[in-house]
Amino acid sequence: MNIIKRAKAPTPKFFKVLRNIGLVIATVGGTILATPVTLPVVITTIGGYLAVVGGVVSAVSQLTTEKDGGTN
Repeated sequence: MNIIKRAKAPTPKFFKVLRNIGLVIATVGGTILATPVTLPVVITTIGGYLAVVGGVVSAVSQLTTEKDGGTN
């Protein structure tokens, strides 16, 4: 299964929820990074990690599909 078919295939319910949680985490991280005020370095570092983790969780969850029925 190539990447395009995999992205278009149905995603299980658990991974849909996990994808949405990942999107929220990425949004929070992006918001922290885009804040116009100067924040401590620790907070900005955490924001960067949140953005990356959220993006990875969302991408992996989107590409997870249900197992094909008859193929081995």
